[in-house]
Amino acid sequence: MAYPGFGAYGSYSGQMPRMQMAVRQPMPGAVPNMSYAGYSGYSAYSGTYSAAADPMWIYFTAVAGQDGEVDAEELQMCLMHSGISGTYSPFSLETCRIMISMLDRDYTGKMGFNEFKELWAALNAWKQNFMMIDQDRSGTVELHALTQVIAAMGYRLSPQTLAAIVKRYSKNGRIFFDDYVACCVKLRTLTDFFRRRDNMQQGFVNFVYDDFLQCTMAI
Repeated sequence: MAYPGFGAYGSYSGQMPRMQMAVRQPMPGAVPNMSYAGYSGYSAYSGTYSAAADPMWIYFTAVAGQDGEVDAEELQMCLMHSGISGTYSPFSLETCRIMISMLDRDYTGKMGFNEFKELWAALNAWKQNFMMIDQDRSGTVELHALTQVIAAMGYRLSPQTLAAIVKRYSKNGRIFFDDYVACCVKLRTLTDFFRRRDNMQQGFVNFVYDDFLQCTMAI
């Protein structure tokens, strides 16, 4: 199975791009290849953030513990207060857990401010994509729309895999926003996990059993 050779969570606006592009060719609006240690869009936290310089710092520090990080419950509260979900239902606790797992590179079970900024960028991109297909603003979309968005984000999946994803994240024949985001988080997390180990970028790797479980069980 081929997988995207670029940031599969990248944002784009306007009409969804066609998918007749090479694996290594960036999708319009997509985030280019980056180091996995961090997100190229934000510099490391220097301890000098202020409300005037970065309003998101208010949302984060309002719930963060003394260690300057948030767990899943605190992240859920932070996102709810920020209003990023807009008119859609707030994110479930389970979705917040896998959001943390997506960026928890040191396996602490928590998220720092830099990771929160990275998550914020991804959530905004995913929300824009969802709103493009949720034309009636019901907070749900039809099953085929999810497969279109997955393809537009750069994933090249077999019909069998797409069918399994749709079945997993649908409720009564519809895809809710929270489930859509959970799907995007898992796709990005598993793709990043796979790509870091596919040094030759051939589309297949050998896993150590414990390594495989560490990733898949965390999400």
